[in-house]
Amino acid sequence: MKHYCTIISITSFAIISSLFTVSAQVPAGKVDIVAVTGCVVEKESGKWVLTAATDPKPSIANGPPSDEPFEGPMNGKNTFDIIGFSEFGLPALKNKTVLIKALFIEATPVSRLNLTSVTEVAPACTSSEK
Repeated sequence: MKHYCTIISITSFAIISSLFTVSAQVPAGKVDIVAVTGCVVEKESGKWVLTAATDPKPSIANGPPSDEPFEGPMNGKNTFDIIGFSEFGLPALKNKTVLIKALFIEATPVSRLNLTSVTEVAPACTSSEK
């Protein structure tokens, strides 16, 4: 009887463990981390957008080392709403070209970038970016 209870316990544990493993493997609403370069613009008080932005490219959340020069496209044709920016000091980056690392949230009519890092790559936007 003792041997029978041990077998039932081990089998139950194996079944329950496999159920947790299967449910953990299914991503629910996965959001990609991307890198985007463009011009930071304040459209209205407290609403920030990235204009003349490049297409989002898969990336990591961290910004590049500060001593590493930026090598990549500086502008594109996209516009994104910027969210999650309170700790990044966007007013100091207003009308500057930046490299943003962010969670990319596709939406209609405008997709959003939930910031993870911001790095200035040029001291000003070109006139076509503003």
